[in-house]
Amino acid sequence: MTSAPPKIVLITGASSGIGAATARRLAADGHHVVLGARRVDRLASLVDELRAAGGAADHQELDVTSRDSVRSFVEGAHERHGRIDVLVNNAGVMALSTLDALRTDEWDRMIDVNLRGTLHGIAAALPLMRAQGRGHIINVASTSGYRVDPTAAVYCATKYAVRALTEGLRQESRDVRVTLVSPGYTHSELTEQGGDPQVQAAARAAAEELGMPAAAVADAIAYAVSQPDTVDVNEIIMRSTAQG
Repeated sequence: MTSAPPKIVLITGASSGIGAATARRLAADGHHVVLGARRVDRLASLVDELRAAGGAADHQELDVTSRDSVRSFVEGAHERHGRIDVLVNNAGVMALSTLDALRTDEWDRMIDVNLRGTLHGIAAALPLMRAQGRGHIINVASTSGYRVDPTAAVYCATKYAVRALTEGLRQESRDVRVTLVSPGYTHSELTEQGGDPQVQAAARAAAEELGMPAAAVADAIAYAVSQPDTVDVNEIIMRSTAQG
């Protein structure tokens, strides 16, 4: 259990991977987690699991590509709990292919989820946090926000953008803490949707061989959350030792 006071923590993309692992870790630390994702059946099962273990949790359907959906998710949590302490902008998609494949619908999807989804979360939570005089926004990016690989140009572009807007928000903020968490290969469902099938299969094999457990990223997020309000962990970059 953490020594920090319990917080109301909102997590997007909470139905699997890093989001679900973060929910488990923070609920175990004594925080109340509010889970959002499109797959509400998974959210409901996860909430049941957390409550059975003694944790506090609730959930709401969420599509981060919809500004209205994100606003409803954030404002609904605020109405139920009276405050919002932390927002973890975690939802993301990765559809890998070379640019000349012209998979433009997938480009749009990555921009809408990875970048606009993060912006929607900030737009919904920031005014409430400023009004209460405190808060913490954690954006999950990627080591792909620091380098560009062939087949990943658009994905990398979205993560570079998340990195930039996070730094901008940090510089603008005094009462709201801002953290960027950038994992390398991680065991998750990120490589299982969209993209060129051969490229995605190669990425999936690399993640299986070199990746770290999603729980490791959740531990890093928990570390940032656990710091006192006077300490802002700005940036965490992490890879498995095997990835190098």
